[in-house]
Amino acid sequence: MGAPIMHLACLLIFSLCCSNFALAQRTPTISYISQEQIKDIGGTVELVCSVLYASDYPVLWMKVDRYRQSDPLPISTGSSLIIRDSRFAIRTDQQSSTYTLQIKDIQETDAGYYQCQVIISINNKISAEVELQVRRPPVISDNSTRSIVVSEGQPVRLECYANGWPIPRISWRRENNAILPTGGSIYKGNVMRIAQIRKEDRGTYYCVAENGVEKGVRRNIAVEVEFAPVITVPRPRLGQALQYDMDLECHVEAYPPPAIVWVKDDIQLSNNQHYSISHFATADEFTDTTIRVITVEKRQYGQYVCKAANKLGTAEKQVELFETSTPDIRHRFLVSKNGCPSLLSIPLIGFRALVFVTVNFVFSQLTQPG
Repeated sequence: MGAPIMHLACLLIFSLCCSNFALAQRTPTISYISQEQIKDIGGTVELVCSVLYASDYPVLWMKVDRYRQSDPLPISTGSSLIIRDSRFAIRTDQQSSTYTLQIKDIQETDAGYYQCQVIISINNKISAEVELQVRRPPVISDNSTRSIVVSEGQPVRLECYANGWPIPRISWRRENNAILPTGGSIYKGNVMRIAQIRKEDRGTYYCVAENGVEKGVRRNIAVEVEFAPVITVPRPRLGQALQYDMDLECHVEAYPPPAIVWVKDDIQLSNNQHYSISHFATADEFTDTTIRVITVEKRQYGQYVCKAANKLGTAEKQVELFETSTPDIRHRFLVSKNGCPSLLSIPLIGFRALVFVTVNFVFSQLTQPG
């Protein structure tokens, strides 16, 4: 009697296990979800979700924020769209239990994570997600360096960041492909560091962002380097005869632009009947300064000092004017009979200047009365 009862009990237990196993097998599952999608703006994408044993359960497409910074956005349930956007469509295949979400005319804002959900109960769901990445051309971020002013010898940090997809690559160049302070003509990376900047490093730098989508973008970054004046004298010694004019010159390189003076015998010179001083800025950092000694007198021979000063320092160079018996006629007046100068102090250097002087002289002769 005991053996049949034990046999029946075993059959019941086996039947119960088989029943529970069958029930467990029929729990809804997601059998397929599309892989990551990368599309261009304006393109079309189809996101596919296939489910098993879910005919009695709602199947939803949601757009979700992986970082939970915003609420999920329901897009569709079953074969019906929830959002009103003509770019979206839902297509279902009942035979294969496949739910296909189509997005046309893709926009940048469509990028993100799309989740296929099967709602089992109020506190129970299963889900799988696919990421849609939208290719976007690079855009250089506002937190990138725009311009910088530093003193010579200081460390410099130039930063460049860009948004876009794929993630843009950043490279640095200089105007006219000049050599970078880091060496070479190209530097790759978001941050370019210069340990000790020199005045030769000043100029325009280019931050270039590229990711293969459309053309790369570029930002011009002005790097100004403040430095103490540096003076060069093209002709440190000049000879001139009495009663002739002579120009003494200095080339000054400095930033910020310096104050420039001419000094003789510890006395600062100024414009008067004996001297004419002029400054000509050829660029922000370069100034040519000239003092013209008018109708040289004996006492005007000697050492002239060109001085330049800005907040970073002072420099000076000497130019000597000495007496000669033969005049230097590279600077002279051509005077017509009526006493009016037809050409004032034109340097007679080179063929073009000589022709120019000759034409002016002939013209002045032709226009003289009688």
